[in-house]
Amino acid sequence: MYGYALTGSAYRIKKQKGVHDNLRKVMRSQGMDVKGILSHVDHTLLKQTATWEDIKQIVDDGIKYETASVCIPPSYVGQAAEYAAGRVKICTVIGFPNGYNTTAVKAFETGDAIDNGADEIDMVINLGWVKDGKWDELEHEIRTLKEICGDHILKVIVETCMLTDEEKAKMCEIVTFAGADFIKTSTGFGGGGATFEDIELFSKNIGEGVRMKASGGIAGLDDAEKFLELGADRLGTSRIVKAVKELEK
Repeated sequence: MYGYALTGSAYRIKKQKGVHDNLRKVMRSQGMDVKGILSHVDHTLLKQTATWEDIKQIVDDGIKYETASVCIPPSYVGQAAEYAAGRVKICTVIGFPNGYNTTAVKAFETGDAIDNGADEIDMVINLGWVKDGKWDELEHEIRTLKEICGDHILKVIVETCMLTDEEKAKMCEIVTFAGADFIKTSTGFGGGGATFEDIELFSKNIGEGVRMKASGGIAGLDDAEKFLELGADRLGTSRIVKAVKELEK
């Protein structure tokens, strides 16, 4: 029997088929739709010391596991977009992680990120403005960035661990009125992450057309499944891909 080496597209097809076969085995063993969960994941790496090799691995994982996007630092967007070549969406962060940049700075960051190839933008609100009750300023800032984003997705990080329930509910209203696409729980750098209770609160207070992203502290596949059941549409985490890799071994 003759053996032939697979090259180019044939090799990639066989490799991708192997990934899907492994995922099907995982799904059967865990009783959950792992591939479906991965399709909601913004596979994330935002640590300060991230190198291009780290980012490249995140992009490779995003492509391999067909995640919703990869969420990376702004300085790597251009390089990552060129490398990914449309095979996975590129998401980046604005005003991150503290949110107290001026609106003008955030606007520049947003335009720059989109010019560099970002498909999705995750912005951090000014938490001081929330505490001051500057609702008009918050709505104006979000609306300004959404106008720059145009058809690109804008997610608004409200850092739930630093807000009261009343403030969270008010921010659901502001995000809705400002025309953003998502409200997002957390940066992952604020001392707390997504909770089931916050997603339940969001779901009761957001307007039509606004989706929810749970981010920070998602421990594994069980958590991910629960957040999705509660209505979250995106999950900001690196742990889900890691968990799937462990299950494939």
